[in-house]
Amino acid sequence: MNRLRPVVYHLCRLTLGGLFVYAGAVKADDVTAFAGSIAAYEILPYFGNYLVAATLPYIEILAGLLLLANRRVRPAALLLAGLTLVFMAVLLSVIARGLEIDCGCFGADGRTTPAMALLRDAGILVLAHFTFHLRAPRP
Repeated sequence: MNRLRPVVYHLCRLTLGGLFVYAGAVKADDVTAFAGSIAAYEILPYFGNYLVAATLPYIEILAGLLLLANRRVRPAALLLAGLTLVFMAVLLSVIARGLEIDCGCFGADGRTTPAMALLRDAGILVLAHFTFHLRAPRP
């Protein structure tokens, strides 16, 4: 396992970083549409939808770029894991309330159900876990 550790670490780090750079870029490309996707969750007040839509994509891009650059990896992985847990809680509330909406995570494609997004987010948590825990301590 010791020989595989750096390979698994870098694969998880690069995959997680790339996913969030892409997801953030898609959302940042059309903030208004992303605010509409957030509004479909029926959780935040009107101004909250736009506040989240205007800030979240850039937080995702920044954390993803840090992972791709192999800088501040543990804080970036922890931040993305925390965001993913929030996303999962919101998705669970959507499922519990019986809403049939697109998650809006990777743009408004209309094909990702909350249940599918929840499974994908579980995989993202696994990537964040390995990225955080396999990071070699600095001397």
